[in-house]
Amino acid sequence: MTRSPRRLLAIACEVFTREACAAAARSPHIVDLRFLPKSLHDLGEGPMLARLQSAVDRAVADAPVPPDALVLLYGLCNNGVCGLRAPVPMVLPRAHDCITLLLGSRARYDAHFKACPGTFYKSPGWIERDSDPAANPASVTSRLGIHRDRAQLAARYGEDNADYLMAAMADWFKAYRRLSFIDTGVGPASAYRDTCQAQARANGWDFEELAGDPGLIQRLLNADWDPEDFLVLEPGQCVAASHTAAILRAGP
Repeated sequence: MTRSPRRLLAIACEVFTREACAAAARSPHIVDLRFLPKSLHDLGEGPMLARLQSAVDRAVADAPVPPDALVLLYGLCNNGVCGLRAPVPMVLPRAHDCITLLLGSRARYDAHFKACPGTFYKSPGWIERDSDPAANPASVTSRLGIHRDRAQLAARYGEDNADYLMAAMADWFKAYRRLSFIDTGVGPASAYRDTCQAQARANGWDFEELAGDPGLIQRLLNADWDPEDFLVLEPGQCVAASHTAAILRAGP
């Protein structure tokens, strides 16, 4: 007997727009997609959680047919998902951030991260949806004022603090030595490659290209939820950080 397709409501960061749409088209299930701005990551964990929770509540309430499950294309994202809950089963990938989903597994991301520290990652979505956190008044960058030049920092925080902040920002940027373009097989790869190579040259970084792997995203939208790679929550349970290799766990 052929099993009826399930109805999945997917809420995703817009950096996955192309990859999620491609995976939804291949899924045997009915997938309704909702995309949220990449700039949520710039807000800090509390405001990000509030925006995500509002989006979840609204999407579930507005669904013309109650979904069988809610799936999220988000990782732990600096604890921005911690505390999130839904009135229906909710599924998240066990990932610290989006790079795991773009490379296809925690193991592959961990191996590359250890072999190539100081890497700045780009993908089709990160290139197309790129934005300056300083342009968002609600971002942590804007609220702390760390996008300002030295004179502005001195006026706000004092001379000594301005010197410290300028040095800290310079050290943060110097930590990067490589730009890796993750080609996920969607969109104009040659244009993405040119953009990344130009950015690498401008910053004096090495450039490399990595083959992306949409397998984790595909399995999420196929409802193939191996507990090794996905956290499945019952209605009312909330997302919590596990502080282990599992990354996520169910909260009360």
